[in-house]
Amino acid sequence: MIEFFKTQHLIEEMVSERIVPGVNYAFIKEKQVFSSTVGFASLMPDVKQLSPFALYDLASLTKVLGTTNVFLKLKENGKLNFTEPLKQFIPEFKDERVRLSHLLTHTSGIRGWIPNRDQLSVSELLKAIISLPVTDEFETKMRYADTNFILLGLVLEKIYGLPVQDVITKEIILPAQLKETTFHPNPTDCVPTAFTEDGDLLQGVVHDPKARVLGKYCGSAGLFANLEDLIKMTQAYLGLRDDVFPLKQDTLASLFQIKTTKKVHPRSWGWDLRFDPMDQHPLIFHTGFTGTFILIDRLNQTAMIVLTNRIHPSGHNQVFLAMREKIVNTFLKENIYKNGCLSNPVDE
Repeated sequence: MIEFFKTQHLIEEMVSERIVPGVNYAFIKEKQVFSSTVGFASLMPDVKQLSPFALYDLASLTKVLGTTNVFLKLKENGKLNFTEPLKQFIPEFKDERVRLSHLLTHTSGIRGWIPNRDQLSVSELLKAIISLPVTDEFETKMRYADTNFILLGLVLEKIYGLPVQDVITKEIILPAQLKETTFHPNPTDCVPTAFTEDGDLLQGVVHDPKARVLGKYCGSAGLFANLEDLIKMTQAYLGLRDDVFPLKQDTLASLFQIKTTKKVHPRSWGWDLRFDPMDQHPLIFHTGFTGTFILIDRLNQTAMIVLTNRIHPSGHNQVFLAMREKIVNTFLKENIYKNGCLSNPVDE
């Protein structure tokens, strides 16, 4: 029986304390799955009950569930090894030091301000991103940035001759038969996110401004999915299912390893890493700006999936970020207890 009572209480407290309108969440422990739906899909302009089948704007989870998995497939098939320079695929990019591995671990050092970013056309925005400088943070600092995965999307376009979102659909989503995972959802199936400056409510439309401009050329955001499909994908990462991703289990298992050097924040390919408080084995972790996050412990065969629309109705919700960290840390502590390492769960 799955028992993450303290973590469950904190997740549902986000609704009772009005930190988020509602939440769909799940815990996985080996072959067992516990899922629950609490709260509302929207508060404005109307209060609507949340469905357990609702689709969420996954935001940056697109990076790991979509773009990263395509790269893993290419690596598995011997077509890439991630040491290739970005310039090999995008000749306009000036710095020869930046390799695919730097983009996948957010250690490229690429950053800079793009004036009037959201007013640019697709071609103008892509040109501006390709022209961004490599700073002295190259290989010395992990700085999480959408830029890295937008560039990786352009690499996939060069390899496949298709926009990155079409590649993800063809290579990952369709083979996995993820019927509720899409870049083109029915808006009525989706929980709404924030209101735009013009007063329009985003529902079934990607929240991320760059992704709205870039559309199918964006490898950093754009996917929508429901809890059921995310449970299937998570079970694949846990090694419990071979019928989801077109990837070998050895490939998925390799994600649970540090791919960065010791001098920077530890990352895997695409994924952030958290570490078990008892023996420090790695767990893969990723968040989405809209209020989504997944934490997966392959060694202990446990996982947590949390889906909220924390930017509804307002795009500013810093309280959620602190609560998310508390939920993650509580899960890690309860996870030790559930796997028989402690006689009692560690109190906060």
